[in-house]
Order: sequence, then structure tokens, then C-alpha cells
Amino acid sequence: MIRQNDPAGRFAWASFPLRGGWGRFMQVLFAAVAVAVLSGCGYNNIQSADEGTKQSWAEVVNQYQRRADLIPNLVNTVKGYAQQEKDVLTQVTEARSRVGQIQVNPGDAGSLKQFEAAQSQMGSALSRLLVVTENYPQLKSDQNFRELQAELAGTENRITVARKRFIDTVSAYNVMIRQFPANLTAMAFGYDAKPQFTVENEQAIARPPTVDFGSPAPATK
Repeated sequence: MIRQNDPAGRFAWASFPLRGGWGRFMQVLFAAVAVAVLSGCGYNNIQSADEGTKQSWAEVVNQYQRRADLIPNLVNTVKGYAQQEKDVLTQVTEARSRVGQIQVNPGDAGSLKQFEAAQSQMGSALSRLLVVTENYPQLKSDQNFRELQAELAGTENRITVARKRFIDTVSAYNVMIRQFPANLTAMAFGYDAKPQFTVENEQAIARPPTVDFGSPAPATK
């Protein structure tokens, strides 16, 4: 606002001609203050941690999918040498199908538990299949089978690493939103603790599992 003389010599108030510019300045100032406040209360850190959990979960799903993609070739290879093992082959195929039907939500504890149960069944079916292969020396000597062995072993290791990373990122996130002042921000914006991807044997995620199809049996004379 500025003052200017009227014809009677009295002062009158008139609107400052750059009112629009002043309004924009106040908006920028308010935004800057808001950013400073949100940064100080942990809002940005919560966003980063939340995004980190999403990325680490995506890697878990990616590695489990990698294992599932190996199943058809593995089943077909075993079938070529051990067609009589129909029950075991069927169990593996059905377990893979159940895993593919699950729509998992990492933010829901029940959904995570269902996903873990299906993956555990998949692992058990694979273990039974691998036990069966011990009875077929020619199968264990098959080059394609040996390559699948290496791929499956590598995938199991990647699954373990991805699971451990996801568990760590979720733990870090849950600790963050319980600490002051981030806990106030989390409550204000509705950020709740995330469920963990637990396993029956927690020590199993501390070391990569060993997938061993056994060495080719020596040729008999």
C-alpha cells in the first residue's frame, strides 16, 4: 500500500500496483517454510525409506519369478529321463501354478504370509524333485540339467540376498516412523508400520542355501 494526496490535500490509501507480485512472493515464502518444516520433521526421510521398501520388494518378486521361470525347463528335462516320477513332477507344476495365482500386497501381513506359504511349498516340491534325480545317473550327467542346476543355485542365492535386503529396509523404515519427531509426521500423513516377510527359520535368511544336484555318477564297467 502507498499514500497519495487527494485534491483536498488529505492522504488516501491506494493499492500497491504490484499486488500480484506480492502474492506470488508470499506463496513462494510459504512453500519454502513448508519445505523446511517438513524436512526437519522427517517427512523427506520417510518418503525415501518408503520408496526403498518398495524397490527392495520388487527385487524379491523378481528373483522368485526367476525361479518360477526355471521350473518348466527343469520339469521337462527330468521328465525325459524319469517319466515314471509323475507324482513328483505334478507336485512341482501345481506348486508353481499356485504361486502364480497369488496377488501379493507387501503392505498386508496376511497377503505376505500367504505368499510366503506358497513359496515354501514351491521350495519343498523342488526339494522332493531333486531327491528323485539322485536315482537317475544319466539325468545328472545331462548337460541341460547341469546348466539348470547352476541357474537354480544362483537364483536361490539371489532370493536370499533380496529377502534379506527387504527385511532390512522394512526394519529401518519401521524404526524411523517410531522415532521423534518422525513419528508425529508419520501419524499426520498416515504412514503405518510395515509387516515383515518372516520365515519359519529366521537363520535361513542369514546365509544362502546350497542347491546341490550331486555329481554325475561314475560310469560302471
